[in-house]
Amino acid sequence: SPHQPNVTSYRATAVAIITLETFAGMWINAFIICVLCIAWVKKKTLNSSEKILLLLGCSRFWYLCFTWAYYFLSVIYPSYFYDHPILQLILSFQSFFNHSSLWVSACLCVFYCVKIANFRNSFFIYLKVKIDRIVPWLLLGSVLSALAIGIVLYDRIENVQSNNHNFTCLQNFWEANVTMNKQFFSVFFLMGFEYAAPFMAVIFSAIFLLFSLWRHKCKMQTNSMKNVSMDAHIKAMKSILSFLVMYSINFGCLILAIIYAGRNENTMMFLISMYLCAFPSVHSLILIFSNPKLENTLIRIISCMKCK
Repeated sequence: SPHQPNVTSYRATAVAIITLETFAGMWINAFIICVLCIAWVKKKTLNSSEKILLLLGCSRFWYLCFTWAYYFLSVIYPSYFYDHPILQLILSFQSFFNHSSLWVSACLCVFYCVKIANFRNSFFIYLKVKIDRIVPWLLLGSVLSALAIGIVLYDRIENVQSNNHNFTCLQNFWEANVTMNKQFFSVFFLMGFEYAAPFMAVIFSAIFLLFSLWRHKCKMQTNSMKNVSMDAHIKAMKSILSFLVMYSINFGCLILAIIYAGRNENTMMFLISMYLCAFPSVHSLILIFSNPKLENTLIRIISCMKCK
């Protein structure tokens, strides 16, 4: 086909860009994992926020690894990639770590909301007192929920592969089966719910936290408190808003990825993939600079590198 060289070049460019994004994200999240693991070994324990950050870093690191493997193998070794059971293993692990990352990041937002916000509601006060004991169960629930999605997706892909032996590329695979197969419709519906649930948790946590911070800011202005304290709260509000905007765009991209999965829209899927790969990197970088321990460690490493 005369268009084949252009398609091959396009795919190679897409893989090159996604490789840069995924490797940058893997280094960023590996840094979070290493710093927290070293602190864990030294202190023999981690606080609740550090536990969430550690699991979030691990989930994002492995999600980016499998995302890179997916794009790399699908372009460089397509004949090997679509053999049983490579395709369903990579997609299942990618889905598992992606959903785990979404749920754990939602847990982080809920944790900060409960810790920082101030409401006189008795249930909220109970959560504030018990949140450190609740965090391990939230993380366990996040992992189990993501694991269920990964297992269901593996089973559905295996069924489609066993019933269709003639597809030679992923595009044909989706076109031939996703639009007609009720099993995949149920998987997409379940994945949509799994995307929406943590997204709603993030929205409500951000709204409650922003309302609490805004009320506290107004109280400080009324009482003529120090400007330094006011600036700190304004900075916190901006940070929360930026996270909410990023998470909202990420949620939109995840839904678009489901919609365009069975269509021949290479450009749209590439743009969506670019953001989905960039989100774990950028947000993890924001978390590093919002955590004093991680930020100070990164600054020390950069200073040592400059000295050399």
